[in-house]
Amino acid sequence: DVGIGIVGKEGNQASLAADFSITQFSYLTRLLLWHGRNSYRRSARLAQFVIHRGFIISVIQAVFSAIFYFSTIAIYTGWLMVGYTTLYTMAPVFSLVLDEDVPVRLVFVYPELYRELQKGRGLSMKTFFYWIFKSIWQGGIIMVLGMVLFEDSFINIVGITFTALVLAELLNVCFEIHKWHWMMVAAQLLALGLYLASMFLLRSYFDITFITSTTFWWKTVVITAVSCLPIYI
Repeated sequence: DVGIGIVGKEGNQASLAADFSITQFSYLTRLLLWHGRNSYRRSARLAQFVIHRGFIISVIQAVFSAIFYFSTIAIYTGWLMVGYTTLYTMAPVFSLVLDEDVPVRLVFVYPELYRELQKGRGLSMKTFFYWIFKSIWQGGIIMVLGMVLFEDSFINIVGITFTALVLAELLNVCFEIHKWHWMMVAAQLLALGLYLASMFLLRSYFDITFITSTTFWWKTVVITAVSCLPIYI
């Protein structure tokens, strides 16, 4: 529960002890219908996206281990894991807090939109298992298709699947956005630029000759498309 205090003639005790303080009772409508609704939706989606971002790595690792006779070798190590959790996906994912699914004027015209919060539809078992299914589907497709399409390039399986993973995560963010903000665009371009630059810097993970070939890119795009598009169509 959240406490809302209103500054009145009787004093400021209530407003000082509350979580939120307003100076007029009429401001309560905007606080609940607009700011409250956005806060709930953004927090719910961000929490589930963070779970997905970590679980998809676990799925890829599980499939990789199963294919290679349950080997205990980690498919992604070192700077790849550091980059995945920070430089490559953090800014795009957290930029979702700027998203708005409806214009501010509509929440006052249709207060029924607030009912979604009361019923907890944005953060429920249904949405949780949807994100779990998405992680299993995308992680499985990335690993299996990576093995199938690049059967002659097993030595580069890390670079192949990791590139598809980063692209898939950036696409997931794009599909979740209702209204684009310039900071969202900047976050996407920055993350993509940092990843492309790191591919040439992290020589121990990426073969420069291989990743600059046309074959690598069109097959990686196919893997990314198959892992993402069926979920959103």
